[in-house]
Amino acid sequence: MEFSAPTWLAEPNITVLLTLAFVLPAILHPRRSQRVLGRIEGLFSRFAAHKFLAVLFLFLMVIALRLALLGRLPVPNPGIHDEFSYLLMGDTFAHGRLANPPHPLWRSFETFHVLWFPTYASKYPPAQGLVLALGQLLGNPWIGVLLSAAAMAAVFVWMLQVWMPARWALLAGVLAALRLCVASYWINSYWGGAVAAIGGALVLGAFGRIRRRPSLAMGILLGLGVAILFNSRPYESVFLCLPVAVAMLFWLRRESKDPESRRAALRLVVIPASLILLFTAGLMARYNWRVTGHATLPPYAYDARLHNRAAMFVWQTPKLAIHYDNAEMENFYNQYERLNYDRSWATLQSVFADKWEHCSLAFLWPACWLLVPGVFFLYRDQRFRFLLLTLLAVLLGYCLVVWPGPHYLAPAAAILFAALVQSIRHLRTLRIFGRPIGAALSRAILLALVVDISLLVSQRLGDSQGWGGWGLSDRADLLHELESTPGKHVVLVRYGPDHSVHEEWVFNAADIDAAKVIWARDLPGERNDQLLRYYPDRTIWLATPDTGDTTVLRPPLDSH
Repeated sequence: MEFSAPTWLAEPNITVLLTLAFVLPAILHPRRSQRVLGRIEGLFSRFAAHKFLAVLFLFLMVIALRLALLGRLPVPNPGIHDEFSYLLMGDTFAHGRLANPPHPLWRSFETFHVLWFPTYASKYPPAQGLVLALGQLLGNPWIGVLLSAAAMAAVFVWMLQVWMPARWALLAGVLAALRLCVASYWINSYWGGAVAAIGGALVLGAFGRIRRRPSLAMGILLGLGVAILFNSRPYESVFLCLPVAVAMLFWLRRESKDPESRRAALRLVVIPASLILLFTAGLMARYNWRVTGHATLPPYAYDARLHNRAAMFVWQTPKLAIHYDNAEMENFYNQYERLNYDRSWATLQSVFADKWEHCSLAFLWPACWLLVPGVFFLYRDQRFRFLLLTLLAVLLGYCLVVWPGPHYLAPAAAILFAALVQSIRHLRTLRIFGRPIGAALSRAILLALVVDISLLVSQRLGDSQGWGGWGLSDRADLLHELESTPGKHVVLVRYGPDHSVHEEWVFNAADIDAAKVIWARDLPGERNDQLLRYYPDRTIWLATPDTGDTTVLRPPLDSH
């Protein structure tokens, strides 16, 4: 998808000014600057030592901060195809169903990333849908997004407390909270990566504690983390779980030398985690069977058989085009997706350039370039080496796919922020002529992130790459107006020849016929005639998104 980043992201002025503001005092008055700033850092370290309070604090901080900013960053409107599909899933779960019966007029409602046969359902794995369903039951699907984002930052701290000192674990959580939980599509949309990130952090945090001392609680959390991963981002989860599985085998082999340790490992870790995973596999089979009719056929794989003509992996070439019943799906699948990648060197380079650009905007900020000296020392940290290898495994999986979404890296997101913190730790050891230059640079980096996020908020930008928040505002305004208008409504959507395939209006609730507002494609002829006959008690509207016009085609028949 095309996007344009805010121009200030490319400007080095702010980073330079902040760097000078910290480096000059470190050069001219090193003891005084260290005394003042070191006192603040000491308070932070003492608080981080209270591990449970640190986790709880970050969870509540994310919720409080994001709610405080609702005046500038309001509850997001969905705008991207994936968001609407996830919201359909959440609505389905909130109504106590795994899937919905297909609608007899499904061709008028056909849209992206939605299955119609054998059931009407989202194509995506169910974890995000469960979060949105929880939010919907609490009043709004975005409440689920908010809670999952806050839980993600908190679980990051809990996970990293076993891999690094408590103060650095808390700092990593704070960085993640600022970067992902304020002005990012991870919190300002309905398709972000918080759920998968929670799963990955649970697996790595539980494994780190199991290696020290196995316990029933950690065995349960290990199984729960794997279950979340494979119901949120199953492909990337394989690359995260493989290193953990290998490391677990080595740990079990070591524990098996002592009979008592072997029994404890089996009783406290292996059996509980296995039971959770077996139960999860049964639920996944049930969900697949209910949606696709086959216990071993996930909805995402089934939808790929029906629609995907594009290359999904870098070694593939596009498939032959197939015909679709409407121009929008024809353009999306046969033009935009299919022609996006052709396995040439030029498109391969473009894929990796897009991935770097998207990921740097999602996870980094301009001042991160100052961390480069510390990055070279990451592999020297023996305790961090396993996390680094796990991150590289997930990055390998990410490099093999064509699409560049940063949330594909969600299972390893905690490691990304741990790597940033480890780089800061190494940078802080840098002294030039006895001056604490590294410590000054590390402080400039942290303040630069705060400034970076503040600038996004001040410009009311929900995401630095344009994916978060306030998409399709015209559709949202029309929906709000019709929901406030007496009666029930059907909106026929008619697009112009140059309409963007990314701005799709035709998405509906789980129970289409019960919805106050129904969105349908304008299909002149018999399709529209069937629709009008099917809904005689509804006002029929014609909306043309490209011109902004909305007109009444027919009032309810019972009003005559």
